[in-house]
Amino acid sequence: MNAKLFIRRVYLVCYDVAAVALASYLALLTRFEFKPNAVGENYLDVLWGSLWISIVAAIVIFSAFRLYTSLWSYAGMTEMLYVVSACVVDTIVNMLIILLNHREHFNPMPRSYYVLYGMFLLGFTTFGRYFYRGFRTLSSRAGGDNGARKNVMVIGAGSAGSSLIKEILSSQHVNKQLVGVIDDAPEKQGTYIHGVRVIGTRRDIIEKAQALEVDEIMIALPSASARKIRDIVNICKETGCELKRLPGIYQLVNGEVSVSKLKEVDVNDLLGREPVCVDLGSIMDYVSGKVILVTGGGGSIGSELCRQIASHGPKKLVIIDIYENNAYSIQQELIHDYPDLSLEVLIASVRNTKRIDDIFAMYQPDIVYHAAAHKHVPLMEDSPNEAVKNNVLGTWKVVQAADRHHVKRFVMISTDKAVNPTNIMGATKRVCEMIIQTYNNRSKTEFVAVRFGNVLGSNGSVIPLFKKQIESGGPVTVTHPDIIRYFMTIPEAVSLVLQAGAYARGGEIFVLDMGEPVKIYDLAKNLILLSGHKPDGDIQITFTGLRPGEKLYEEMLMEEEGMQETENRLIHIGKPIEIDEEKFLSQLQYLKEYVVEEPGDIRSCIQDIVQTYSIQNR
Repeated sequence: MNAKLFIRRVYLVCYDVAAVALASYLALLTRFEFKPNAVGENYLDVLWGSLWISIVAAIVIFSAFRLYTSLWSYAGMTEMLYVVSACVVDTIVNMLIILLNHREHFNPMPRSYYVLYGMFLLGFTTFGRYFYRGFRTLSSRAGGDNGARKNVMVIGAGSAGSSLIKEILSSQHVNKQLVGVIDDAPEKQGTYIHGVRVIGTRRDIIEKAQALEVDEIMIALPSASARKIRDIVNICKETGCELKRLPGIYQLVNGEVSVSKLKEVDVNDLLGREPVCVDLGSIMDYVSGKVILVTGGGGSIGSELCRQIASHGPKKLVIIDIYENNAYSIQQELIHDYPDLSLEVLIASVRNTKRIDDIFAMYQPDIVYHAAAHKHVPLMEDSPNEAVKNNVLGTWKVVQAADRHHVKRFVMISTDKAVNPTNIMGATKRVCEMIIQTYNNRSKTEFVAVRFGNVLGSNGSVIPLFKKQIESGGPVTVTHPDIIRYFMTIPEAVSLVLQAGAYARGGEIFVLDMGEPVKIYDLAKNLILLSGHKPDGDIQITFTGLRPGEKLYEEMLMEEEGMQETENRLIHIGKPIEIDEEKFLSQLQYLKEYVVEEPGDIRSCIQDIVQTYSIQNR
């Protein structure tokens, strides 16, 4: 046993010995109105004759109720119930000890003695256990360098807010001064939580922050809706205070949030809407017991596809990726999380015809999810031939392999940048959609594409870039103050991709409803705030200008495509645009032969295929 812990327990035992003795004498003295001379000798003889047995019984009972093993620095209601229960039981046992030891007396002690004994014992025991905690709380409030303390306002007077306030008040490691609590509930206004007053509703945040010189605002609303969090964040932005959000205790217990990452930002907070929830269990029978192949399976979208597919019992999951680090990472994760999963992870390029054909021949996949692609707009603007080789020719080769080996369903991941493209990446993805449409008309395989916008947290997205810039002290770079984008989280997008795959009948271009567009400037400001800094104070935001091929606004549909509903209101079908398939295949063949010559005018070649492609001046 730890020496410090042993000393603490010895102290508590000694304290309880004194408490039992004092409670016994004071109970008798109180009965006789605090007049020692009025206490009869017979009562004192009974008291001293039974005292040592009562002390031993009390120590045994207190031990049984964990009064020597509880962590009293953080004692709460449970520990208080233990104290009360132990004192009640000890009072009953004390009465039995006295009655059994002095059976010759009809009434060896006054009847009120036992009640008074129990009351005094409870008072002494509670005082002894809770004194240190109270002393530490008071010293925490009074001690330290008050000038260096941050004034903190807590939003939320519920259980999470209560826990947060209690921790701030009692912890020796937190140097913060609580100045008030905000809550919208009318009945809580003017009340106190652990001595801290509820000072208003969200409408009062700006006024109170200024009046009380608040430095930091903590949002303790772990179960609040995303829209409510967004509204509160928007109000808090006006104060210029640092902003942090407390996750729910259940998230800590479930391992969803680690203590070391309490300041990490939940990307759903930045979207300002409810997360998209899809009941995959009801529609994922189509992957159960099937051989599923995922290209680009180590990437952001591909790896999440693999996770969600693995959880629905495929016969075999085959992952293809050219980047070995990503492939290894998802392989180890799936081996750990799904030890019974039949898994194959292969290093291969979708541009290698023979390698792809051999893989299809060996594993005979039932369903293919094609996520492999070059997606980074500025990089592809600098290397347009590589965009064509990987996106167009790579997709074409995987589509041909799927056709040759009679794959039942082929789902390609597309992008909103394929609509009226202004960059080579978007234009190549539009060519890929045309490949899907053409081969669906010529094959028994059901070929479909799923088109969606930006994915928060994916490789190459603004979130990892902004976080890195914030960690290095800024500045955070935004291309244009008015640029907007549609956003989803990775799990949201992938769950809708899987559901769209269930709806597929061949030839569709599924379009995911991305919700309201998000202004990138607001996204940057909120991310800075939720990381505990002040925009344009601690962290500067600078505008760098639109990059080559970049739009201010993205579109999800071309005018000619129209919109058709599905069973899921978040998944729509764009009507395929009629194309001259023979001409298109001829253009593809020419493109295949021409791009290997590393031409300087590949954009013009793509524009001949994609009439809506607008080449930007570089």
